[in-house]
Amino acid sequence: MIEKVNPKHPYKIADRIAGAIVDIAYKNCDNPKVAVEVLIGHGVCHVIIESTVNFKYKDIKEAIARIAGNVKKDIVIVPQDKHLSSNQKRNIRCGDNGIFKGVPLTLEQKQLSKIARKIYSKYPYDGKYILDDAKLIICQSNARKNELEKFYPNAIVNPLGDWTGGFNVDTGATNRKLGSDMSDSVTGGGLHGKDLSKADISVNIYAFLKAQVEQRLIELSCAIGDEVVDGKPYSEIVNIARKYIDSIGGFEKFAEWGLF
Repeated sequence: MIEKVNPKHPYKIADRIAGAIVDIAYKNCDNPKVAVEVLIGHGVCHVIIESTVNFKYKDIKEAIARIAGNVKKDIVIVPQDKHLSSNQKRNIRCGDNGIFKGVPLTLEQKQLSKIARKIYSKYPYDGKYILDDAKLIICQSNARKNELEKFYPNAIVNPLGDWTGGFNVDTGATNRKLGSDMSDSVTGGGLHGKDLSKADISVNIYAFLKAQVEQRLIELSCAIGDEVVDGKPYSEIVNIARKYIDSIGGFEKFAEWGLF
């Protein structure tokens, strides 16, 4: 059983804004330290940024407008905690505590990911999809029920009828759809709105990728300041995650669909 939401779901819009801000940080600095939280809905976008980077408010406002449209922008930027900053001054060391799990994707999970992308390519609006052994549920805004039923005749489509979606019916916050982003690999930390020094990003990506290659459960833990995780220098794990993020086009692109 798996749920997938598309990039126009309000939670994913929040994740995408956070990712876009991290992309800005990396354009300004090779190894920024940044953490972003976004809450958005009903005409207002609240953003809190903790960072070592000097952002331009103009850049952040433009990113919000591009992703979310015409919303009121409430932006707070503060320096990163001095103890966290000092942890990273010399070597690349783990920037967070945590436990992490990587799990091989099932055929069902891969199938729903393909279904979600196919529907979104035709209807690029807020949507949510669920698949289990017995049924496929499609909730797709700005699409007529009878049209979707032609493509998926055995699915349960828009149980409440046709709908407009987006911020008319929901709000969005960063890292609220981790099941959609990580499937069974869900752990305590969120994937979005952080730089690569944070284990929530790098170790989660590393564990997920390793699980797909080795086709087995990967379980890891680390403490803030660790220089070795899973027998590897933490810098090597960060580089693996960096290559993955670069390969898909950056943190905003990563936020659109997550890891699968």
